[in-house]
Amino acid sequence: MTDILMPKATAVWLVDNTSLTFEQIADFCGLHPLEVKGIADGEVARDIRGADPIANGQLNREELDKAQKNAEYRMKAQKSRHAELLKPVKKAPRYTPVSRRQDRPDAIAWFLRNHPEVPDSQVARLLGTTKATIDQVRNRTHWNSPNIKPVDPVTLGLATQLELDAVVRKAADKKSKEDARLGIVDGPTLRPASEAGAYEDVAERVDDEESEEEDFDPSTVFQDADHDED
Repeated sequence: MTDILMPKATAVWLVDNTSLTFEQIADFCGLHPLEVKGIADGEVARDIRGADPIANGQLNREELDKAQKNAEYRMKAQKSRHAELLKPVKKAPRYTPVSRRQDRPDAIAWFLRNHPEVPDSQVARLLGTTKATIDQVRNRTHWNSPNIKPVDPVTLGLATQLELDAVVRKAADKKSKEDARLGIVDGPTLRPASEAGAYEDVAERVDDEESEEEDFDPSTVFQDADHDED
């Protein structure tokens, strides 16, 4: 049976505008008869606006008339053009030209070195490779390991800059949220000067400078100047 677009909204319309039984409406919309009864009683789908299945191409008038004349008749839904347009389109596996497939290990190595936060699943999807190949490159068990060198996948033509930026940004955002949850601060944290053993050295240097200022006698400057003139 064809799936009904917006089944509850369609059931609301059929309850309000036809004399169909709860069983007929439930069968057409893929709902339970008690759920349709709840709609009729105002206990279910109270805020849902009815959707006309005839207007959206899922039911023709002849089918509706047959069902209203015969309580045993079960309406057959038509394939709706609107429903087809709203169906999620599954993205096909990424195709990599044969001439570029040998470059994928280099791109994988680039990700492992520069963006280890990007999950293997995202790398595999972007480059059109497998997790097994990624593990081989990571563990240096790939048959061509001696010749693998990290190269930007955009340079290799395996991905566009927009695709690469999107993958890296998504992984970075996820990592920053996880780090924030765990209380991890990015970047090296400076140790206090006292812990690093530098506090004492600085204090001694300041004391020496202060003692020199206290021992300084301005008159000696003029005395030295007089001697120079003589």
